[in-house]
Amino acid sequence: MENQTKALLLRIFISSTDQYEHKNVYESIVLQAKEKSLAGATVFKGILGYGASSAIHSYKFWEAAEKLPTVVEIIDEEEKINGFFESIRPMLESMRFGCLATTEPVRVLLYKAGEKRMFS
Repeated sequence: MENQTKALLLRIFISSTDQYEHKNVYESIVLQAKEKSLAGATVFKGILGYGASSAIHSYKFWEAAEKLPTVVEIIDEEEKINGFFESIRPMLESMRFGCLATTEPVRVLLYKAGEKRMFS
């Protein structure tokens, strides 16, 4: 991806405990994005939130199971993002407790590749 180009941001709202084929959904999305060579992906875990179910989920240090609102953000060229979303759509549509996916245009100010590594 080039600097000073228009791109698309895909944002997927899920729960940290959502599973697909015995894997965390957020991890599956990021690994698939990497496999498709998308420019970048980041997962954020929230401290409080609710979705279509209206059930509020929050971080409480005494809870054993940490069910937190989670957002996956992926940025790349519009065509790549749209193609990627279509490839993960069946997984998202099959989720029992639902999710939300949005896109918005972004302008890439700086995209500088560093050394490559799988996990840091």
